[in-house]
Amino acid sequence: MNYSVKKVVVILALGIVYVNSSCLRENENEIIQIESTENIVPDSSKIYKEPFRPQFHFSPEKKWMNDPNGLVFHKGIYHLFYQYYPDDIVWGPMHWGHATSTDLIHWKNKKIALYPDKLGFIFSGSAVVDYTNSSGLGTKENPPLIAIFTYHNMEAEKAGKTNYQTQGLAYSLDNGENWKKYSNNPIIKNEILKDFRDPKVFWNDDEQLWNMVLVAGDRAQFYTSQNLIDWNFASEFGKNLGAHGGVWECPDIFKLKVARSNEEKWVLLISINPGAPHGGSGTQYFIGDYDGKSFRTNQQDIKWVDNGADNYAGITYNNAPENKRIFIGWMSNWSYARNTPTKNWRSAMTLARELSLEKINDQYLLRSTPVEQFKKQSTLAFAKDKIILEADSKKTFEYSHLNQSEIRLKIKNENLKLVFSNDRTDSLVLNYDAKQKIFSIDRRNSGLVNFEKSFGAKIHQTKTPYLTTETIDFQIILDWSSIEVFLNGGVYSFTEQIFPNEPYNKLILSSDRNQEISSMSIKKIKGIW
Repeated sequence: MNYSVKKVVVILALGIVYVNSSCLRENENEIIQIESTENIVPDSSKIYKEPFRPQFHFSPEKKWMNDPNGLVFHKGIYHLFYQYYPDDIVWGPMHWGHATSTDLIHWKNKKIALYPDKLGFIFSGSAVVDYTNSSGLGTKENPPLIAIFTYHNMEAEKAGKTNYQTQGLAYSLDNGENWKKYSNNPIIKNEILKDFRDPKVFWNDDEQLWNMVLVAGDRAQFYTSQNLIDWNFASEFGKNLGAHGGVWECPDIFKLKVARSNEEKWVLLISINPGAPHGGSGTQYFIGDYDGKSFRTNQQDIKWVDNGADNYAGITYNNAPENKRIFIGWMSNWSYARNTPTKNWRSAMTLARELSLEKINDQYLLRSTPVEQFKKQSTLAFAKDKIILEADSKKTFEYSHLNQSEIRLKIKNENLKLVFSNDRTDSLVLNYDAKQKIFSIDRRNSGLVNFEKSFGAKIHQTKTPYLTTETIDFQIILDWSSIEVFLNGGVYSFTEQIFPNEPYNKLILSSDRNQEISSMSIKKIKGIW
């Protein structure tokens, strides 16, 4: 084999990036070494440095975490509450953990917000700012934060009763630092329903009412209230629509403007487990109309917020600045969540993403892209315009920080294969088949996969009929134990966990036909801890 090796030396000093790419030659099989002289000060702390610990995604300092809860912005602070078990790294009696951020990138761990009590464990829910003090639990000068959540009574469930889930309320008068349970909980009782949970509450400005959507079995239910305490049932949705392979969970509903138009539509998110395309957990969405009481849609097909295996139970922020719709999901899957190979903690959240609506070929599509603040977290390691990839040849990029990087590239709408690998022969394969309109992720040999048989059992393939443009934009973000892929600005997104035996240090690009990469960059992502 005829290999040519050229080095691209990246000097990071005084905030200025110099990239010497003029020496690159377009040979048949070229290896491009990317070196970094960045001065990295070693961190003596073992916390957040364990194997597979995410470096720029939120994960709890220790123990078990699942669904994001109570996403709300107030007084410059983004609150992230989450399902938390403080005594083990497997699921147990649920609490609400708590973290805060001013930029959706850097997070501060806070004390536990809500503990189980005699009414049950604290399951998923949401939080709002009661600006007018409609609840009477604060004052207009100091409006309360209101959390509405599901109580899960384990003793009642074990006794064979079906009404073991009810809805409770707690409030905070110091922007989420301390919480008090409402004295007359539960605020919504349950007589007969086995699964009755995960309330998402928001202020509907059009109707001048508080609205709630929760799930009951494999249906969504809508409620209205004037004071966040007394709720009236309004309607039900979903009997013959969407995926019904498992229980519906973690709903959300919000209005978005359709890009490049004056049209507005409502988006309903419903998580389901099992029943997702790649097995286990996933989140579907519906586009339609909502009058504050009932949701209607003409959508017949099933659409997914994320087409990977590991984005579940995601909801959006109430009160986000500039009316942006910011989404965070749990980066795992109930098929193997309890078995992933971490020791001190378990689970992480996706990057915060901004959602938007696009109309392509008369279809409404929900797009997701990392929030704008994420751009400030990177430093450039490599950039080049116009890389020619000849048929059946390879371009190999050697870079020691691939597992903490962002790769951007723009190609013609042609076939492309990307392989991330290391010296332990682990390989993570991304493949885009332009003719069949299929994007796939193959993590069968990506590292540790045998902790649960379904994790690395098959290639995850997704039809991508809405990649209709002449060029395809790839945004690929890797952390120590995850990959997030966004195609054409998030028309399709894919989130997958990975557990390589050691960090990937090679990226190999290839195609079965001549391919032009019009631009490519690799950036290192700074850690947040």
